[in-house]
Amino acid sequence: MAIELLTPAQIDEMRPAGRFVAEVLTALREAADVGVNLLELDALAHEMIRARGAESCYIDYHPSFGASPFGKVLCTSVNDAVLHGLPHDYALRDGDLVSFDFAVSVDGWVSDSALSVIVGTPREEDQRLIDITTEALGAGIAQARAGNKVGDIGRAVGDVGRAHGLKVNTQFGGHGVGRTMHGEPHIPNDGRPGRGFPLKPGLVIAIEPWFLHTTDEIVMDPDGWTIRSADGSRGAHMEHTIAITDGDPIVFTARD
Repeated sequence: MAIELLTPAQIDEMRPAGRFVAEVLTALREAADVGVNLLELDALAHEMIRARGAESCYIDYHPSFGASPFGKVLCTSVNDAVLHGLPHDYALRDGDLVSFDFAVSVDGWVSDSALSVIVGTPREEDQRLIDITTEALGAGIAQARAGNKVGDIGRAVGDVGRAHGLKVNTQFGGHGVGRTMHGEPHIPNDGRPGRGFPLKPGLVIAIEPWFLHTTDEIVMDPDGWTIRSADGSRGAHMEHTIAITDGDPIVFTARD
């Protein structure tokens, strides 16, 4: 798959998609409460998509690892689930750690973002995990500058995790974004500085660190989508879609 560098005009055209993704994730963060069903949250995201005239990147998504098309518009990963959680009939409970991952196309341009929240009474260790993952995302974005390499982003993310005693999984990570949700280059959550694809103005990528409390080993549910920790420990996931420029990166999916 060819890697496309966008023009400044195309970068501007991507901004509405990023703003909309941020709006939906903000609404989901506010709606997530004790007793709220995951299917209700998916329905909320679906209604916002319809109202905006956007197009879901998930509902018909069927990569090689998926058992079937995803069928929903939102990933909801709860507690020991950390990635690709398929919404199902589950009412959130006090203390649950839930990660939302959401991507849509607006006017032909895609943005992709994720965040983790605690429902009700937080566990200190869960908030710490979210804080570490957020720190890692910020460290990765700080390295997303022209002249650097993909390895600089990955190393920055991985260094944050290791500094806090976490193990780093590189099976799933960030990716190129543009007209489609998943493109090249792959942005792993670890790397070697100065190695990998060069970052150039016009490159748009999603950076998405995720960590588990006590392991880097994962297993997949029978639904063929939901990815969990192998030892039952909880996970957190953060993601932003950003553009490389001649100066500071543009964070399309920044939330208030």
